[in-house]
Amino acid sequence: PLLTEKAEERASGKTAEDTQKAATGEKALEESLEKKKYPGVEGEFLESSLLKDIHFGFDRYDLTPKAREVLSQNAELLLKHSRVNIQIEGHCDERGTIEYNLALGDRRSTSAEQYLIALGVSPNRILTISYGEEMPVDPGHSEEAWAKNRRAHFVVVSR
Repeated sequence: PLLTEKAEERASGKTAEDTQKAATGEKALEESLEKKKYPGVEGEFLESSLLKDIHFGFDRYDLTPKAREVLSQNAELLLKHSRVNIQIEGHCDERGTIEYNLALGDRRSTSAEQYLIALGVSPNRILTISYGEEMPVDPGHSEEAWAKNRRAHFVVVSR
């Protein structure tokens, strides 16, 4: 049996260590998932501490160098875990009309989506949505709170 395992490793190009690392990575992702329920939204979402949010400037949807770095890390994780599908949520601060903020949130989630696709993540694995100003992470009314709320947030979804 050991000779067979070694022959299989050579044929596949994967070592037992590679297989162990993949299993450990899969387990780390699974352990990072936390069930999340949004008021008024059907279904259940899973949040992972391994998928990081990106933030935007006021009235902006272009990606900063820091946002590109975070998206590259998110893409790396998604490419390792090809069964994981995500939803990118576009969020805004409370300034602006409801309609304007929904459109801006959409542009934010779409810019993140396009960057992930450019990095090799299949578009079939990505959904986008805009929540505009409706789901602030910080309910405060200051520049600090607004900066936290101008974001694209990533959740794991099952399809």
